[in-house]
Amino acid sequence: MSKSPRTLAASVFLALSAPAVAQTPPPQDRPYPGTLAIEVDATDLDRRIFHVRQTIPVAPGPLTLLYPQWIPGNHSPTGPINKIAGLHVRADDRALAWSRDPADVYAFRVDVPEGVSELELEFDFLSPTARDQGRIVMTQEMLNLQWNTVAMYPAGYEADDIRIRASVAYPAQWTAATALEVASREGDTIHYAPVAFETLMDSPIYAGRHARVIDLDPDGASPVRLNVFADAPRYLEASDEQIARHRSLVEQADRLFGVRHFDHYDFLFSLSDRLSGNGLEHHRSSENGKQPGYFTDWDNLPARDLLAHEYVHSWNGKFLRPADQLVGNYNRPVQDSLLWVYEGQTQYWGYVLTARAGLWSRQQALDTFARVAATYSMDRPGFSWRSIQDTTNDPIIAQRRPQPYRSQQLSEDYYVAGALTWLAVDAKLRELSGGRRSLDDFAARFFGGDDGTWMPPRGYRFEDVVAALEAVAPHDWTTFLRSRLDANAPPLDGLAAAGWRLVFTDTPGDMDKALAAAYKVADFTYSLGLTVSAESSEVGAVRWDGPAFQAGLVPGSTLVAVDGEAYTAERLETAVRAAAADRQRTIDLLIKDGELYRTVRIDYHEGLKYPHLERIPGAPDRLSKILAAKG
Repeated sequence: MSKSPRTLAASVFLALSAPAVAQTPPPQDRPYPGTLAIEVDATDLDRRIFHVRQTIPVAPGPLTLLYPQWIPGNHSPTGPINKIAGLHVRADDRALAWSRDPADVYAFRVDVPEGVSELELEFDFLSPTARDQGRIVMTQEMLNLQWNTVAMYPAGYEADDIRIRASVAYPAQWTAATALEVASREGDTIHYAPVAFETLMDSPIYAGRHARVIDLDPDGASPVRLNVFADAPRYLEASDEQIARHRSLVEQADRLFGVRHFDHYDFLFSLSDRLSGNGLEHHRSSENGKQPGYFTDWDNLPARDLLAHEYVHSWNGKFLRPADQLVGNYNRPVQDSLLWVYEGQTQYWGYVLTARAGLWSRQQALDTFARVAATYSMDRPGFSWRSIQDTTNDPIIAQRRPQPYRSQQLSEDYYVAGALTWLAVDAKLRELSGGRRSLDDFAARFFGGDDGTWMPPRGYRFEDVVAALEAVAPHDWTTFLRSRLDANAPPLDGLAAAGWRLVFTDTPGDMDKALAAAYKVADFTYSLGLTVSAESSEVGAVRWDGPAFQAGLVPGSTLVAVDGEAYTAERLETAVRAAAADRQRTIDLLIKDGELYRTVRIDYHEGLKYPHLERIPGAPDRLSKILAAKG
């Protein structure tokens, strides 16, 4: 169809009026001439501002500077460009004009004049001052410096071909920890040894007023350290038994993988309710954040698999990672097609190593698998229209923004549904080999290599995963995996193959009680299909098509009364039990939804439900062997 004169005229006008947009040169594998420098002033605690100065060797002509957009470990274009302010570019004491690419807001164009060999950049990273602005990364007690938030780099080069020298000024008498090597100190300023830009991005910093370093491998050739930063000194008090269990984590990982692909490793660990929690992998370190009482309230805070998960990522995700994530720099789009390996298998090993190390008791590990199985047997109806494979797109689709109905929408289920897939693989390997082989053998083969050598990342594809499984135990692994990854159903068969089945009782287990107390929720997920805040009585999650959903409850509404009495979790539990005993009885809730009050009647009679595992009589108990420590 030909365009109308009006449409044609509009097209011509837009074409003539639109400014020409320069193309950002793609990354090439060639050394960048010269060494960049970056100085960060991290002392502005009151205003939570990181002040940055960068120097960049340049040649005359057009230059494109990039602010990192695609952040490793986030699997998405989440670089916080909106928090950069006060950018000034200078050369030989002259201010230079810069312009932002309107088609790529992470790219900044500068025309370098003749005779100029170095640019100086100054800008601020305005870190969040409230949680609704993003992660809190600076408090009066500690900070988390992620280099991707404070650094720019020249386009046209791969990140590992650019050298950079970094220094940070810290608040007086603070302790800092990072995988970077210290070159020198001047008072409270630390100068780090020059590294590739890629290494800098992969080497964040934790620093704080109250710190402790725990050696997790006193006799190892490649040191492993637990660098703990806390809101107050009392939270640093770890018992000998707790330290022994964390050392066992390192030992069990060695027994699993057989090698270490690093020259040293630093857990960066914050215990804080002021600094936001975190879990982010790096090759020689990891960022980890839990509640202040991680050590001091040990029995009541059983969610202890974070360190194991991030440690496993040193092998799975950093040393070896999906080939479609090796793109050269931080402004080229990545693809997430193999996150069910990158994150799913890591989630599985996180559970297993936490159990093997004794960070969980055997019962806590079984309770964890029970909760996982219950989630995917009842609380993910979204699998009727989506698959595990499709959820690998979620980091780009949703970027971890809150979802109104996660159970129907799904959100990065490649983590835990991926872990269930790998449980099925592990059980199948053990079945095929008569118990002689397991996923441990796959891990040693797939993630193996030279011990103690810090290697550049290597890529893998689906076919490589299949070939490694075939080498452990011949089978049609392509069909085995794809039938689970592409199905409109969660992969629940692995639990039965491991010798256990999911059951529900009306009594919560110790893990259920501890997690509900730690996260301050009343959990009716598997009965009424909702959770309720213990502090505000606000409804959190509502299970799609569950009893509460059918009655019209929505996330964000507030429970005011149960059967005519002021809401408490205990009264709601009593009402659920009463309705189970008398099928003529309903559960009547008064709710506040915005400025409106209304009564909701739930017709539910199946009682309280909490997940547990029980043995399948006569079936081999493979799960207990999976969870047992390796000698």
